[in-house]
Amino acid sequence: MSIAVEPYSRRTLLRLVLMASFWIALATLAASWLGHALIGTVVALALLLISNLRHLAILREWLQSPKQRVLPLPGGIWGEVYDGLLDLQKRNRRRKKKLAAILAEFQASTEALPDGAVVLGQSGEIVWFNPAAQALLGLRLPQDLGLRIANLVRSPAFTAYFTSGDYHDEVEANSPFNVETRLSFRVIPYGNGQRLLIVRDVSDLRRLEIARRDFVANASHEMRTPLTVLRGYLDMMQPESRGHGVLHAWHDPLSEMRNQAARMEALIGDLLKLAHLESDVIYARQDQLDVPRMLLRLREEADHLSKNQHRFEFEIEPDLRLFGREGEVQSIFTNLVANAVQYTPASGIIRVRWWSDDHGAYFSVADTGIGISEKDLQRVTERFYRVDVGRSRASGGTGLGLSIVKQALERHQGRLDIESEVGVGSTFTGFFPPHRVHRQAAASDAPSQASQA
Repeated sequence: MSIAVEPYSRRTLLRLVLMASFWIALATLAASWLGHALIGTVVALALLLISNLRHLAILREWLQSPKQRVLPLPGGIWGEVYDGLLDLQKRNRRRKKKLAAILAEFQASTEALPDGAVVLGQSGEIVWFNPAAQALLGLRLPQDLGLRIANLVRSPAFTAYFTSGDYHDEVEANSPFNVETRLSFRVIPYGNGQRLLIVRDVSDLRRLEIARRDFVANASHEMRTPLTVLRGYLDMMQPESRGHGVLHAWHDPLSEMRNQAARMEALIGDLLKLAHLESDVIYARQDQLDVPRMLLRLREEADHLSKNQHRFEFEIEPDLRLFGREGEVQSIFTNLVANAVQYTPASGIIRVRWWSDDHGAYFSVADTGIGISEKDLQRVTERFYRVDVGRSRASGGTGLGLSIVKQALERHQGRLDIESEVGVGSTFTGFFPPHRVHRQAAASDAPSQASQA
């Protein structure tokens, strides 16, 4: 920048010096004819100073009120200064019109959005909002401009989300003036400490989810009765199909029907469990759970489930307890182990760990199974999604196990982490936050170190 400006500045300064020198020399020469050369020089300098002061005064008045003052059009340096200022003023006006057009287009587009948009200042004060935000949040114009959004949306969930500064996720809360309206809030930081609040009405979506859960739960309950009757008749017919019984010819079909009925019962049970986990109201009692004792029972169940075809290794911290719901925590343990057995070939190794660190407690199941490809890794917790459909159906899997694990962990403020490599194996780790972790003297029969079964 300095290379481009410096020659121009030097030329301007040189012209100014030459012009001043010319007038001073002319005045000195004229005064020398009268025998007062020094007086002529002083008068010339005074006139130059007065002229510059006059132009500075004009410039100052114009800067204070450019719309009411008109700059003169003198020649010389001051004429160039005035021309440059007028040209700069014209460019600024064009830029201002362009910005105003962009702002008007932005406001017009956001006003057409079905979602609410609220522009917030550095302190969370409301700067601008569109009509959708006015309708969803009950904002008033211009009374609410300048008010902090946290004073208008008084939901504890929104307040904690807004003050946390972590805006990667969304938060839901009821509308401040209509409790039947469920809103989703998302904050997007931009600029110099400014934030854009996006508000979306998710009431219909939540009602649809509730209707779906109720339908699954009700349909599963209604299916249990006829399925129980069907299982009863199959159980009665099963002995007659053995040996030389009357239904000997129907032995294989009856066995297959009985297996499919058992699979249907397992599917209905998982659907009911998943519907319960997804319910908004938590009925189950929470207690301090003796996880090491629960894992002792799990080891026996794992041997039975595996039919002694796998080698299990358990590593358990004997004094590590967990505050939670026993049925849900047990379903986490059981489903992860059952999943490992299902996808690990015979003679494979399954390692089960229960340990903690400064961040919380962990339950992990590592296997030497078939592994999960990268494209499947993001979907394995979806309902009915199977990595190996043939193996899952052959073993009677419902495709809901990992969905149940994920929901149960989220009900305990935890998460499920999955690491896998095709042909090497997978590791499923359930994390529990530190406020749910407790230490207690271990029972004498609890495993105190790594053991094998």
